Amino acid sequence: MMRPFDDATRRNIADACAAFSRLQEDDAQATLKHAAVAVALTASEGDDTALLLTLRASHLRAHRGQWALPGGRCDPGETPVEAALRELDEELGLRLTNADVLGTLDDYPTRSGYLITPVVVWAAGSAAIRPNPEEVASVHRIALATIEREDAFDFVAIPESARRVIRFHHQMSLIHAPTAALIYQFREVLAGRQTRVTDLEQPVFAWK
Repeated sequence: MMRPFDDATRRNIADACAAFSRLQEDDAQATLKHAAVAVALTASEGDDTALLLTLRASHLRAHRGQWALPGGRCDPGETPVEAALRELDEELGLRLTNADVLGTLDDYPTRSGYLITPVVVWAAGSAAIRPNPEEVASVHRIALATIEREDAFDFVAIPESARRVIRFHHQMSLIHAPTAALIYQFREVLAGRQTRVTDLEQPVFAWK
């Protein structure tokens, strides 16, 4: 369905986020390093609302050349919301405030020892996007209608884990967890479903 990038859509998404009940952090997750990503909503090439997805620079030490939501590790004393807003500024030149935050989704524990908090934000001034070449190879606008397609996601089994691996089909690429899992949960939140994604697996190459 089309979701015009307007105040009505912002209110609807904020309401959907407010109706979503986040999982509480458990004892095992308390030992993980905290990180945050932004599900940054902006205008698509048409009139639809889109989320911003980046391709990480090829020279980065970790996860180089992979698809990702803007984000990174939380600095000492920094909340996930503060970290997501800071990373948006550092990676894309987008300066947003707490007033632009629509909500947060479930924390996702990664195989590499991070607990990622997805922060949903409304990026009305996205015309000012300036990708930082030190971190971002390219930035892409993924229309919400794209992630809501029936065939946008699939799940496969791998011999290394009993958990299902989630994959997001974007153009000619396969995007995996954690990014795919977080986008999938956001899609479910938009539909009013309390779908959990912490049991969705990452591919083996992302375990380090």
